Amino acid sequence: MDDRAEIREFLASRRARITPEQAGLPAWGGHRRVKGLRREEAATLAGISVDYYVRMERGNLSGISDSVLDAVAHALQLDDAERLHLYDLARRAPAPAASRRRTPARRLRPAVQYMLDAVRDGPAWIHNGRQDLVATNHLARALYAPLLADPRRPANAARFIYLDPAAHDFFPDWEQTADGITAILRTEAGRNPYDKDLTDLIGELSTRSETFRRHWADHNVRQHRTGTKKIHHPAVGDLELNFEAMPLASDPDLTFVIYTATPNTPSADSLRLLATWAATENPSPASSTGTADRQNR
Repeated sequence: MDDRAEIREFLASRRARITPEQAGLPAWGGHRRVKGLRREEAATLAGISVDYYVRMERGNLSGISDSVLDAVAHALQLDDAERLHLYDLARRAPAPAASRRRTPARRLRPAVQYMLDAVRDGPAWIHNGRQDLVATNHLARALYAPLLADPRRPANAARFIYLDPAAHDFFPDWEQTADGITAILRTEAGRNPYDKDLTDLIGELSTRSETFRRHWADHNVRQHRTGTKKIHHPAVGDLELNFEAMPLASDPDLTFVIYTATPNTPSADSLRLLATWAATENPSPASSTGTADRQNR
């Protein structure tokens, strides 16, 4: 991805969504030729010169201080994920060729799989920044059986959402889910721009899905740490599950996710039914500690 274009389009898209009234500026009469704030208005709100702001929005963040980044983030009303994304864009300089090579593969630590297998009452799995399913417990394999039906490995949630028609039934809030995972991928692209597998995935989705191209052009970014997920499982029906996502302290590029159901709800009953179904169907695992070598990067 073009770093300057990414910076330019991100800042311009954030500026375009804010009206002068939202920014606390006087509402001038007449027709405005631009959507949202003018560059001059964004610069005024950030307390920097127009020339300096224009330089930033043209994609040049080299040497920009943290205080200026904070001022621009405040002026553009960036949320926490957007603010971190702006910092990622500012801090990534053109890397030497040697540093752009693929990270050497390393095996998933057996203790991580043991931890997953110890979780008996809820689906639990590990994913990386590309949303590859790196490892799962038995309930996660059952829950994501439609995703794992594709023999391609590593199984990838974004590829399933955009390219598999079954995803529209599996996720009742499909549009919201698709928009969310695109924002997560863009966040990862800002943090780790030289991940070739990520770049290849984005290229594949862009080529094959018009909806992905539309979502990608929005330049939204998002952190995915806690919330609820609605799923329609083909074997047990509708589930509304709580999720918590936590980076692994010893493997910060990997995230541990667990789903739970609120006690005494239909979803809790369906989760118990899923456990019974998992015991009889035994869906194939997403990976094992012996086959996750190239997934854990």
